[in-house]
Amino acid sequence: MMEKADSVQKLHTRMRLWEFPNQYVIEPTDGSSGSFLAVSRKDGSMKFIDEIPESSILRVPKLFTIFGVAGILRLLAGSYLLVITGRECVGSYLGHPIFKVSSLKVLPCDSSLNDTTAEQKKTEMEFSGILNVAEKTTGLFFSYEANLTLSVQRLNDLGDESKLLPLWRQAEPRFLWNNYLLEVLIDNKLDPYLLPVVQGSFHYFQSAIGRDIIDITLIARRCTRRNGTRMWRRGADPDGYVANFVETEQIMQLNGFRASFVQVRGSIPLPWQQIVDLTYKPKYELLKAEEAPRFLERHFLDLRKKYGAVLAVDLVNEHGGEGRLCEKFGKTMQHVSGNDVRYVHFDFHHICGHVHFDRLSILYDQISDFLERNGYLLLNEKGEKMKEQLGVVRTNCIDCLDRTNVTQSMIGRNMLEYQLRRIGVFGAEETISSHPNLDENFKILWANHGDDISTQYTGTPALKGDFVRFGHRTIQGILNDGWNALMRYYLNNFCDGTKQDAIDLLQGHFIVSANQDTSPSQNQGLEAIASFPLVLGLALTGFFFAAMSLRQVRFDFGHLFFSLIFASISVGIAAFVKANGRTLCNRPRLHKPRS
Repeated sequence: MMEKADSVQKLHTRMRLWEFPNQYVIEPTDGSSGSFLAVSRKDGSMKFIDEIPESSILRVPKLFTIFGVAGILRLLAGSYLLVITGRECVGSYLGHPIFKVSSLKVLPCDSSLNDTTAEQKKTEMEFSGILNVAEKTTGLFFSYEANLTLSVQRLNDLGDESKLLPLWRQAEPRFLWNNYLLEVLIDNKLDPYLLPVVQGSFHYFQSAIGRDIIDITLIARRCTRRNGTRMWRRGADPDGYVANFVETEQIMQLNGFRASFVQVRGSIPLPWQQIVDLTYKPKYELLKAEEAPRFLERHFLDLRKKYGAVLAVDLVNEHGGEGRLCEKFGKTMQHVSGNDVRYVHFDFHHICGHVHFDRLSILYDQISDFLERNGYLLLNEKGEKMKEQLGVVRTNCIDCLDRTNVTQSMIGRNMLEYQLRRIGVFGAEETISSHPNLDENFKILWANHGDDISTQYTGTPALKGDFVRFGHRTIQGILNDGWNALMRYYLNNFCDGTKQDAIDLLQGHFIVSANQDTSPSQNQGLEAIASFPLVLGLALTGFFFAAMSLRQVRFDFGHLFFSLIFASISVGIAAFVKANGRTLCNRPRLHKPRS
């Protein structure tokens, strides 16, 4: 027999954390009843206690406020407690407050290291050092009352019994950022502390349409199955999960009506990679070509189960390096295309160039029938379902960021106009553009959304964001794109390997085990010292000898001899850097993902 709704333990919304020499004690301070949670600093074990331990005058415990426990991670010998130390209210979802994590802290529970060998201590410190990156994780959101992992349509379809479960049990595991981190808390039955966290984006605005006030919310949910950084997570895995898979939901509320429209984006669902090697655009490599149809079939089978009919919009170039992926994607799609799966290729760069994004109307004409047929969710003033979404548009480019966000914002704009006509607010020919305030806010909403998703995958805001934000390309926008492209190059080549390791640890894609001989410092030779200063030093040295060679150019034998020597050194350095491009980059050191 299910418990009544009011008997379900609520999540603690504010806590005080006491830092004692041998344990952390978490005390609820939100007025709710409940015991204190003690976490051992030796091994991370947990238990409830009834009062705060006494402390001596000489050793007064540190004290600070926290707003949630994100989870606990076990490494080789120690455990690490992740707590939310800062939050910012960014809006509401279905009437419940939504918070963005503004600061995250990793607290070590590793005093047991004192009893381990020097080698184990060294390895543990290397792993815990990688975890420092976790404190800089961006785009984390949570709610104490609303299930952020499910769309309005899926929440509406939940049975009454499911709605009585704690939030973590209702959550969609794919979109639960701290799914792996919560395992220890779940094992200890700590329901009041089991706070679901999602990574993605959350933005909203209100605007007037005549006398009516419209409320628009845009939510992005990142999938945790194959997540990571731009160059180190590409394509699909054998289970059909793809890199940078994001579910984006646009919610409209007006005059008691509520509408929801879901789109998804994700990497080309084939086994492929693009490993950094110091070139500006590393080559695309197709892997396991014979297994590509199976990878793709599994991906679309999963999409059909979750979303219904699927329209795959492919925005990559038809020629060049992208062209090989495009051709393979198109051919492989012939195995799964049918009544409920359709593939459309649209060469974004060829048709739209760098400024004529209004030509996306050509694409819209090709897919409008799918959108009209599969629709969106619409609930009336009584919460009754008037219409439901029967399919989803899956959009991709190479990164599934810049071209994808421009395209998704165009589709979202047209669907919002459909919805407003359906409830009688817009006339037959009325558009968002005819309402300047609504139009401006809508553009900013999607531009911010694109920047968030791009920052999480590449480390920089989205390119082409000025078009989404202003409706046209600007000189400043083009200059910003140039700077962001350079920053992506730097981050991809010299930072993202370590960031990928941190993500793999947090998501449980790499499990640290005392029985395995795997250490973050297992790399030897040149790879162990690869860094941006090293590469920059080699480049500057090469330029120096090239300049010296040019200075020595004379017609006499002595000057010519030294000119050739300096030129040879310069060419040798360039050849060395080119030959060792992959090794000189910051590469992930943890491998073997958990399936």
